[in-house]
Amino acid sequence: MANLKEIRNRITSIKSTMQITSAMKMVSAAKLKKAQDAITAMRPYSSKLTELLQSLSATLDSDAGGVYSTEREVNKVLLVTITSNRGLCGGFNSSIIKETVKTINGKYNDAAVDLLTIGKKGNDILSKDYTVIENRNDIFDDLTFDNVAQVAEQLMNLFVDGSYDKIEIIYNRFKNAATQIPQVEQFLPIQPVEGESNANSDYIFEPSKEEIILELIPKSLKTQLYKAIRDSFAAEHGARMTAMHKATDNATELRDELLLTYNKARQAAITNEILEIVGGAEALNN
Repeated sequence: MANLKEIRNRITSIKSTMQITSAMKMVSAAKLKKAQDAITAMRPYSSKLTELLQSLSATLDSDAGGVYSTEREVNKVLLVTITSNRGLCGGFNSSIIKETVKTINGKYNDAAVDLLTIGKKGNDILSKDYTVIENRNDIFDDLTFDNVAQVAEQLMNLFVDGSYDKIEIIYNRFKNAATQIPQVEQFLPIQPVEGESNANSDYIFEPSKEEIILELIPKSLKTQLYKAIRDSFAAEHGARMTAMHKATDNATELRDELLLTYNKARQAAITNEILEIVGGAEALNN
């Protein structure tokens, strides 16, 4: 058994760790509330815009401006992986890395795959085994629509000029603070809605449908990428809050166990000292 000084040092160390994890939990909880409100408010707009444009694109020929919905033979694929810049968030980053490797080795085993990483943690691991054309850690330093739109425009240009035949986004979808769902979402080409389009019956177009499509599709794609990054941002803080909560609970449990061990050892030491004193007194009396 460790001596009393070693146990005291361990208890002090664990208490310090508890203070850190508890503070990190509260910080993540505050950031989570803001990020959750942002993504909750944005989802309906993004979903409706995507649904509308998918429906409209299904009725357009490629010559009529539907360059973003042109289906090509998939020879080169670009995967946009969204992770975090910081750790201490449980399995948040590892789930995206595993999903990326699974997608590359399974779905696109016969195609050439490149990566564009958003987040330092994903880039550090994936760049060891795969080709990363660019890493955008700076997005999270100032997460605004304008900064994300620059990345979206770059992706659109890479698809239009034929550099890649398909582009997909891999990110964690925020469900709640304890649950993040790895998501593989097609970015380009735009997927048409299943079944017949009802755009002609549901909408009246002014100006022409082609002009509206040319104006709104780039905005829709920028919104889609911004939503994915916002989703991942909220999921990151939820994962970190949950991880720090569990770490604090585990530290509390370990501290209590060590306190019990310390008290038992201290009680045994006091008992031994009393026995030695009594034994010495009896020896003097005899």
